[in-house]
Amino acid sequence: MKMDNIINKCNNCEPAWLCEDCFQKNETMNEIDLKTKIEGLEKAIAEHKDFAGTYESDLVRAQQELKDYNKPELTPSQLDDIHEAIEAGIDEYDFSDNDNYNIEYGIDYDGRVNCESLELNDTYKLTETIVKKVQDLFKEIEDEKTDE
Repeated sequence: MKMDNIINKCNNCEPAWLCEDCFQKNETMNEIDLKTKIEGLEKAIAEHKDFAGTYESDLVRAQQELKDYNKPELTPSQLDDIHEAIEAGIDEYDFSDNDNYNIEYGIDYDGRVNCESLELNDTYKLTETIVKKVQDLFKEIEDEKTDE
């Protein structure tokens, strides 16, 4: 505790920190002042947390609006159609064809053969199948050209 905080002049002593009564009185007042200050700061922090929460939710909402700004709008039924088209595209891809995979084999410590890695080849074929199904849902138009 700093001496500056407790040095006060009183009628009984000069300076006050020499007087035991003044020292205890000043120390008690400082403790009460500190408790009051702590309570006030806690209250201010709680109030500002409410504001911060509001600002954070506004920020998240604005960031999402910015992400969605140039996206085309779709109805729920259109989204369902796209979902079904993707499912149909995946269903048409032949996952059972062994030539579609790179397989690396290894031997366990028991002498058993195991698959070390399995990699799907020709993912472009899967992509093309899905894209074709999704494209079939839309009518393609020319891009609007802007004169700048």
